[in-house]
Amino acid sequence: MWFFDALTSGFRHPTDPGRLQTFRIIFGAVCALRFTLSIGQGGWNRFTPGSISSHIAEQRFGPARARLLASAYRPVLITRTAAALALAAGLAPRLSLLLVLAGIAMELSYLKSPNAVRYTLLTGACLLVAGDLGHGLTIEHTPSTANTWGQCLLVLITTDIYWNSAYQKIRSPQFRTGLYLAQWTHTYSQIKDQLPYPRQHAIPGIVRRHMGTLTTQDIRLWRLVAATVITAEIALPPALLIPQTTPYAIAAGIAMHAAFTCLKPRQLITFSGLTLGTYTAFTS
Repeated sequence: MWFFDALTSGFRHPTDPGRLQTFRIIFGAVCALRFTLSIGQGGWNRFTPGSISSHIAEQRFGPARARLLASAYRPVLITRTAAALALAAGLAPRLSLLLVLAGIAMELSYLKSPNAVRYTLLTGACLLVAGDLGHGLTIEHTPSTANTWGQCLLVLITTDIYWNSAYQKIRSPQFRTGLYLAQWTHTYSQIKDQLPYPRQHAIPGIVRRHMGTLTTQDIRLWRLVAATVITAEIALPPALLIPQTTPYAIAAGIAMHAAFTCLKPRQLITFSGLTLGTYTAFTS
């Protein structure tokens, strides 16, 4: 298996550089979409004078630094979006990547739960250490060691994300028993028409009708779903690495992330998009 060959050879084992070049395109496209969405739903006016964001920034950083953040905010939004599009298109990819990472790092200063930011920075760092990001939309497939280190890092990060997520779910009695998912679906069914942004959630109607209550039967069904998710998160990384099971693992991963995204489409678009994109790194 290429991954273990790369580890034992000190990352001198040739791999297909096109794997990381493909991920570079996906990474740029996902970031461009994330940045575009962040401009909407009030994002453009985040640090306007008198806003709650400005008040929190002043309390956290002081008036001078808060004014600096507010003045840089909109230019950074525009610059990072253009850089993400350039990265996806392969135009000055390394410079574009640096601008994208700087732009996403800015969100650490004001987001309450910046897990998606940290994950984006980690996966972006794998591209940063790659030796051949390619140019344009052309994908090169001549084996080389230029991207071996970055590709292995991407595999390790995705494996850690999946296994750590499974571990946290196993430790949570509420998730493990199906109660969390049952409560989430039931609550959404009750308040979906009162939400300020209707497309914040996209749970299918058939799920709400047949699994949208807190009856014992529904909780039992959600317990089965929870067990399936935990099993999939544990099994996916090794299954993605084994050539014989890779196609099935990819299909299972797409289905799982599609279900995740139904719970929080806007919030999980970065996580699901980048994680599915890292699947390109599991084969060589």
